[in-house]
Amino acid sequence: MTQKSRFNLAYAVFAACALFFIQYVITTANRIAVIPYSEYQQLLRDGKVDSVGISDRTVQGLLKEPLPGGQKQFVTTRVDQDVAQELEKYHVRFTGQIESTFVRDLLSWIMPTLLIVGIWWYIGQRVAQGGLGGGLMQIGKSKAKVYVESNTGITFADVAGVDEAKDELREVVDFLKNPTDYGRLGGRMPKGVLLVGPPGTGKTLLAKAVAGEARVPFFSISGSEFVEMFVGVGAARVRDLFQQAHEKAPAIIFIDELDALGRARGVGPFAGGHDEKEQTLNQLLVELDGFDSRSGLVILAATNRPEILDPALLRAGRFDRQVLVDRPDKKGRIEILKVHMKKVQVASDVAPDAVAALTPGFTGADLANLVNEAALLATRRGGDAVSMSDFNNAVERMVAGLEKRNRLLNPKEREIVAYHEMGHALVALSLPGVDPVHKISIIPRGVGALGYTIQRPIEDRFLMTKEELENKMAVLLGGRAAELIVFDHLSTGAADDLRRVTDIARSMVTRYGMSEKLGSVAYERDPGNFLASADRPYPVREHDYADETAASVDREVKDIVDRVLERAKGILTTRRPILDRAAKKLLEKETLEQNEIDALIREMPKEGLRAV
Repeated sequence: MTQKSRFNLAYAVFAACALFFIQYVITTANRIAVIPYSEYQQLLRDGKVDSVGISDRTVQGLLKEPLPGGQKQFVTTRVDQDVAQELEKYHVRFTGQIESTFVRDLLSWIMPTLLIVGIWWYIGQRVAQGGLGGGLMQIGKSKAKVYVESNTGITFADVAGVDEAKDELREVVDFLKNPTDYGRLGGRMPKGVLLVGPPGTGKTLLAKAVAGEARVPFFSISGSEFVEMFVGVGAARVRDLFQQAHEKAPAIIFIDELDALGRARGVGPFAGGHDEKEQTLNQLLVELDGFDSRSGLVILAATNRPEILDPALLRAGRFDRQVLVDRPDKKGRIEILKVHMKKVQVASDVAPDAVAALTPGFTGADLANLVNEAALLATRRGGDAVSMSDFNNAVERMVAGLEKRNRLLNPKEREIVAYHEMGHALVALSLPGVDPVHKISIIPRGVGALGYTIQRPIEDRFLMTKEELENKMAVLLGGRAAELIVFDHLSTGAADDLRRVTDIARSMVTRYGMSEKLGSVAYERDPGNFLASADRPYPVREHDYADETAASVDREVKDIVDRVLERAKGILTTRRPILDRAAKKLLEKETLEQNEIDALIREMPKEGLRAV
């Protein structure tokens, strides 16, 4: 029987029941006569009443003989006896009238019922939508956002600067387009591809581009969305996610921030075997083992902390392939800038390669933010297009922070800051192989910077020698050396310089084997996060060597820093006239651009720079 025929049959049964009910009411009403109370009294006096039943408001009874209408049963409403006698005396035909309480009684039952039903309906709607407790009725359902076919709106044309990663992922796209033909020689596609790289390098963008190129459903979810306060919810969501993806295969499952879900088990003093995250991770491992790569399902994941992932995730047969999405080089930055500059009105004097030269170490997200900041600066000044000066100001704003012109320094502090910044600049101008000085300023920026000296590297560097590291440390200590020479005292302005110098010196001793006393030994065998930035080349961790060795490391680090500081002081002592004149010029103008710095140096050729 079809659904339509069952629907018609239900209507017919309902109509028949309604008909029988109406007939019963009519028949029952026709058998009982409703008479006035005065007529009932007359029938009573005439002896025609056989029996009666009395209630508070009515009198029902049976007559000895039927009425003219043929009814032997009757009903009438009671009337107060005093009133009845008074009316009967004047031969008035009367009957009682009952006040109708039907509506009131109906509302007294229906309104509370409707209120309770309404409250439950509202709670049910909120629960179903996830408004209360994450959706109690949907709590085991996956929260993945599903982009069907090309709904991601992103292809490889929208991704630039990571050509090697794109080449690795093109193979995934070919497999998704032809899952059956891809294994004709017996090979199989990796079950999982892990995108590894610093934040902002485009890992999520690459995953969406793969889905956009392959035109397959794309399930996107964050690792933290699997875990809830209820035990077992994460595992249920993993099962549901893979079930949905299997139904729409070929498809892509993308798990962003995998480290939130896949942290190594049993790590930490309070780690237990029944933790909710561990159950979720175990279920993910089971699902990765349980599907056939030939089914057209590919798992992509992204993380910037691969060193804390559970080893079981990274073994062969699970996340077989790891793709590094690193910070782009100069060529990559040029390609990324071309993509983002298409969206803004750029002046004719702006070249992507010139902007790329200003931004070593910037990620794709940083470059996108740079273009946006430059566009906002151009809009704020009322320009018709974004000029090169806007990009320069945007770089300074991102690197050093926002200018604090309202932060007024007293004359003594301004003088100390001016000599401090010129100390950095003169040491940098005096040493070989050091990045050229681009700008010097004593205008406070950011949270704690009272002045800044910006150096712009000529090219991308991936290796540094011991001499180059010592030169870099000398430049960082140039500010403190200038304060010691000129004022013969120390200030708190060199705090960040000292931290960075100490980090470099400790890395030279413990990681790079650049200490003659301690030899070519790597005392820090586990640097932790290999994606650490250049300013923080190693994480703080407890050493695993003898205390005597630790003391030797500390002494060697101090010796290196002291030696470099003396070198910076020697450079500035030799060039003290240049230091005084340049600091005075900086106090007058507050900011010196690169051409002004070059002109200032050319005015004093006899002091001779770069001769150390």
